[in-house]
Amino acid sequence: MHKQSSMLLILLAAMLWGTTGTSQAFAPEAAHPIAIGAVRLAVGGLFLLSLVLLTGKLTLKDWPLPTIFLAALSMAAYQPLFFSAVLMTGVAVGTVVAIGSAPIFSGVIEWLVLRNRPGTIWWLSTLLSIAGCLLLVMNQASVSVDPFGIVLALGAGMSFAVYTFVSRDLVKTHPPLSVVAVVFTLSALLLSPLLFLFDLSWVFSLRGAGISLHLGVFATGVAYLLFARGLAHVSSSTAVTLSLGEPLTAALLGVFVLGETLSLLSWVGILLLFCGIGLLIWSSRSTRQPDILELAKEKHS
Repeated sequence: MHKQSSMLLILLAAMLWGTTGTSQAFAPEAAHPIAIGAVRLAVGGLFLLSLVLLTGKLTLKDWPLPTIFLAALSMAAYQPLFFSAVLMTGVAVGTVVAIGSAPIFSGVIEWLVLRNRPGTIWWLSTLLSIAGCLLLVMNQASVSVDPFGIVLALGAGMSFAVYTFVSRDLVKTHPPLSVVAVVFTLSALLLSPLLFLFDLSWVFSLRGAGISLHLGVFATGVAYLLFARGLAHVSSSTAVTLSLGEPLTAALLGVFVLGETLSLLSWVGILLLFCGIGLLIWSSRSTRQPDILELAKEKHS
């Protein structure tokens, strides 16, 4: 698969993630955000497991158990960390800190583990995208900053960066569908105790069931499958930067679906996000960067 096509798959995954906020806006009032996250992961894991069993692509041989567990633990940790951060410090600050910190964590992880220093284009596109996120949330009328909420948001960003890094290694040796099915099934099992801590009666309403299916099947199952397919040909730091298409999509859906209004600064933020993501995709056409895993193997050989 061409590198640019892989980037587009990841961007499409981010767009599907961006529908999460709009979907939650239509969820029943009794739906707690953390419960929504747990249900989303449970439905997504069940969908992916069913899909991989129906296609007969699940193999149980040669799985690196520590890597699989780390990927599952990272994804399971992301859900409560992110939603708790949003509850404590607000949607705007929680989202920007979590999503905006993930590319930085990802670049640092690649630098420390693979000795691969991110290039100038990556830094420029990442800084443009993060600046765009910051301007985007300045549209919020009130912003509260809870120090512990910030720590939780940073933990969510780190969790997503670790998930992306270890998943990239997994999709190099196993089919992407098998990887996401195994990882998300384990993640759902790890988060299953949360399902008993909250009222889940809203799931059985028509609207609640529809929201749960959308979040689980499309915003989780399909989205992470696309993400995994693209991840096989794109570095983890690039993939996480492209995932900043999530707040961009969420903002545009808020305007065109929920009837929200954005300030001039927020529209400038959207423009910067477009520039940052576009620069990263454009750079894949003009330069062919060597695979960072191959570079790491050469250095250790």
